[in-house]
Amino acid sequence: MKFGLFYELQLPKPAGKPQWDPEDEHKIYHDMLDQVELADSLGFDYVFEVEHHFLEEYSHSSAPEMMMAALSQRTKNIRLGHGIVLMPPGYNHPARVAERISALDLLSNGRVEFGTGESASTMEMGGFEVDRAQKKAMWEECTREAANMMVQTPYQGFQGQFFSMPPRNVIPKPQQNPHPPLWVAASRRETTMLAARFGMGSLGFGFETPDELAERTNEYYRIIREECYPIGHAINPGLAVLTTFMMGKTDQEALERSANGPAFFSHSLGYYYNPITGGKHQPGEKNIYDSFLESNKKQNTLSAETGFVKEEDIRKDEPEEEVQRALYRAARTGTAVGTVDRVREMLLTYEENNLDVMIFVAQCGDRKHEHIMESIELFGKEILPEFKERHEINHKAWREEQLASVDFPINSSI
Repeated sequence: MKFGLFYELQLPKPAGKPQWDPEDEHKIYHDMLDQVELADSLGFDYVFEVEHHFLEEYSHSSAPEMMMAALSQRTKNIRLGHGIVLMPPGYNHPARVAERISALDLLSNGRVEFGTGESASTMEMGGFEVDRAQKKAMWEECTREAANMMVQTPYQGFQGQFFSMPPRNVIPKPQQNPHPPLWVAASRRETTMLAARFGMGSLGFGFETPDELAERTNEYYRIIREECYPIGHAINPGLAVLTTFMMGKTDQEALERSANGPAFFSHSLGYYYNPITGGKHQPGEKNIYDSFLESNKKQNTLSAETGFVKEEDIRKDEPEEEVQRALYRAARTGTAVGTVDRVREMLLTYEENNLDVMIFVAQCGDRKHEHIMESIELFGKEILPEFKERHEINHKAWREEQLASVDFPINSSI
């Protein structure tokens, strides 16, 4: 199992204030640079950054290609993942996507992971006039053609439903052959299986538990073997899962440092992606963090307890003591919050179910930069080396067995 970090560049407004402080955006951008540079030095395998627009307190990552370019010069080995590029042409013309991905691949010496997606929020689709009913078809058409543009010399041209383009030589070409590994955002099981049919890695934004993962893994690799018709020119078999992440010397310290991070992540995600609240959002006016704090007062629990827990996952037999209840819920939902021993134990359940990549959401809510840095360092020194060793010995052999009958070219960093 390999490991990565995931960034939304989330920035809640200060409590009781209508806008951010002047240096807030500058700080989170440079904090991310420092965090990823540290992760690279410790042997983390991936960093993935989203593309979002207008989701004020949820994500300030509207130009991830700029951050990825900066990281290409600040790091040496870590893979630079778009997680994801919004592919409907209202957001990004396929030729511009191909050009940017290829240029970044050259700058980074072939370290790009090309994650794709269609978008989901009313704020974004409305801002760029993207038709919700057509966005999946747009994603498929534009992803396929962007891959073609990185391979064909010259690009043969295309007359499509959502964009058309005459023959042109789209340059530069990427360093990786035939193109960087392809991924797709997958918040539902059916999208994970679509990824398999298209020969793409699945970026699991559905926060799967270990039990859910076992079934998905088996079916995903079966489809790769038996039903795959690649959307690109090489396949990238791989399952990645996101979970929230914070470590400490004690479980109590980790929970306190996790603070409101995961809970606000879930709160703001629900706000912007709900067609009612997100669709009626007044840009630049509402303070969502204030409403989150108000609702949080009604819950007599540690705010870090749930990670991305769903209400139906909460059992009646959970412990009454607050810290133990928080840890119980974290364990049930696969949350990497706690001491070295507790986080290692949780990750072993994913390793046993043959997960390819675990991606940590560390930067979220009001978490402190220094706590994130300490967590990255603790994980990198105390946990990562043993998983790396087992990945090279055991997991690669398992993958070779799963993919032995596949005839398509494979370009995967896993």
